[in-house]
Amino acid sequence: MATEKLALHVPSLEELCTVLQNGLQESFASVQVSVVECPDLTQHPFSFPVKGICGHPRITDVGGVPYLIPLAQIDKVYNMNTVAKEIEMPGAFILGAAAASSKSLGINAELIPLIWTENKDRCTVNSSYYSTVNMKDQTCVLGKYSDKFSDCDIALLGNLYACQGNPGKVVQIMATKRTGEYSLVTAMRKTLEKQYEKPVAMGGTFIIQKGKAKIHIMPPEFSVCPLNTDDDVNNWLKYFEVSAPLICQSVLVSKDPGLDLRVEHTHCFSHHGEGGHYYIDTTPESVEYLGYFLPAEFLYRIDRPKETHQIGRE
Repeated sequence: MATEKLALHVPSLEELCTVLQNGLQESFASVQVSVVECPDLTQHPFSFPVKGICGHPRITDVGGVPYLIPLAQIDKVYNMNTVAKEIEMPGAFILGAAAASSKSLGINAELIPLIWTENKDRCTVNSSYYSTVNMKDQTCVLGKYSDKFSDCDIALLGNLYACQGNPGKVVQIMATKRTGEYSLVTAMRKTLEKQYEKPVAMGGTFIIQKGKAKIHIMPPEFSVCPLNTDDDVNNWLKYFEVSAPLICQSVLVSKDPGLDLRVEHTHCFSHHGEGGHYYIDTTPESVEYLGYFLPAEFLYRIDRPKETHQIGRE
């Protein structure tokens, strides 16, 4: 499993606040970006296994969409403890967006990873969620991973943010009433892309406090017919409108430096049974966001597909 490493441009938190404040004002009626102490993420509604998202932050793009599309390569499975070692941080806390391992679940599903990987003093703590579709009534099924499964695998693809799970200073983003065409994550990414020549990456978590959002969930069965176009993919995926509060985990990078990256990816869970792959809010007039992010110091590209394409990366 080949791993490539890239040092990223890391602006100061104060500089990022100014840049994001100015950029997000083009997409939201009210924006406040500031440096704050990370809240205790072990508390509701996050319920993470660690207190914060600080401590040598880094991101990794594992596998990729070409392992899912046009046909799924189900043998592409990645253990998160191994991933932590590949990114030179055994014991890391890892969050983000990934596909669940069908070898573990028996079905295809979205994964919302929240994993405190093992070290010499501690076993793995897996607080992840998974999301699938009940094909009988076409409803969303969200489950706590550790309630049914004991591994810490992901499959096919993953966009992950890793850190030591410490408290510390973070960038807080409060935004309400979306006025632009972009989601919060896309607006952040495009702002960074416009401002910086070198790649800047961020990861973290945000809550959709009010409003609704569009998500997709992959069906429980992989497509037996090749998905050769974006229309094929869209017809295969199942779409839902879900309600706040939603707790989202996001990874974004301002631009691809030639590593075949997925430049943004966000999954969400809730405490009322809804979750999946987040696109954008569907209630721009009433939506309220509250997020906590940090810039990553390094990017790791793990098991980059040799044959690639740009289908299905929205």
